[in-house]
Amino acid sequence: MRIGVNTRLLLSGKMDGIGWFANETLKRLVLNHPEHDFYFFFDRKYDPCFVFGSNVHPVVLCPQARHPVLWYLFFQISIKRALKRYNIDLFLSPDGYLPLGTDVPMLTVIHDINFEHSKDFLKPSHQRYMTYFFPQFARYSTRIATVSEFSKQDISTVYNIQPEKIDVVYDGAHEGYRALPPSTQQAAREKYTDGKRYFIFISTILKRKNLATLLTAFDRFREQDAEGMKLVVVGHRVWWQDELKRAFDAMSHKDDVLFIGRAEPDELALLLASATALVYPSLFEGFGIPILEAFHAEVPVITSNTTSMPEVAGDAALLVEPTDVDQLKAALQRVAVDAGLCAELVERGRKRRELFSWDITASRLWDSMMTTFEESK
Repeated sequence: MRIGVNTRLLLSGKMDGIGWFANETLKRLVLNHPEHDFYFFFDRKYDPCFVFGSNVHPVVLCPQARHPVLWYLFFQISIKRALKRYNIDLFLSPDGYLPLGTDVPMLTVIHDINFEHSKDFLKPSHQRYMTYFFPQFARYSTRIATVSEFSKQDISTVYNIQPEKIDVVYDGAHEGYRALPPSTQQAAREKYTDGKRYFIFISTILKRKNLATLLTAFDRFREQDAEGMKLVVVGHRVWWQDELKRAFDAMSHKDDVLFIGRAEPDELALLLASATALVYPSLFEGFGIPILEAFHAEVPVITSNTTSMPEVAGDAALLVEPTDVDQLKAALQRVAVDAGLCAELVERGRKRRELFSWDITASRLWDSMMTTFEESK
């Protein structure tokens, strides 16, 4: 079989959650199924590390898909032509985007449809593109894969898609996340926070990630914290305006917030495993990979009680209403002082993490791909 794959998000040193999903699943699919040929469609010069086996055929198409107009040209013209040129039998899109108007069987992975629930999570041009095209992508695809039961129900309801057409494959965690000895943790704290304990926030900084509320809650927490704990923010800054900028400017303890920017996997694993807790108060998630990463790093988790996050966290995290500053502040205080609670959360996290892995994800994704191909006959 000749399998075409949208690999435009395989970007060395610049991958977010969806990019890591593509990287981890495709690596396993290529190695587990050498009898099939995979045509990876990139939108720019690719890193050879993404050519996972001899059965991968990398193809660079134009233009670089960085803007809605270029997304349209890349998928509706370049990808469509490539499907014919390379006689593709099945097309997989790990980020949800599809070429329309082709008879090639299509499996699209729609991680979530947050843009359907708020008009200000994205830039206006991106918002218009997503709300116009994603309903078409969902209805045009042969099948859909998604990463949680929450997202399955959401996609089914909002786009009027039969649930039987949607497969849940879940996410996994990078193998580099693990518990570290106390001496290594202290060395990390000496390096990054002058030896102080810290909370960590990990995410591309977007409006829906709710960093503004966390900054306000942390500032109030610090008013009663004699220890001088820090907040480490790891992630590329895409959004820094409106309430986020106002929240930061209003902080009395802004000097206790450290912005790392995008971190390489090894550095991120060190920062996470050395933290007092992961704080992940997102407003909307299809899965929430940092929650699972924290379980592997054996770090307590504070996260939201909305969308997919309770499904992923189970009983292994403190769940809070993400817009309630006082709830979030109280959770920070509990984790900061209650060692017994932290130990209990870590133990629950050890059990919870066994339900998710990239091997399971890749296996389920392959099953979904084969069902897609069979249904097209």
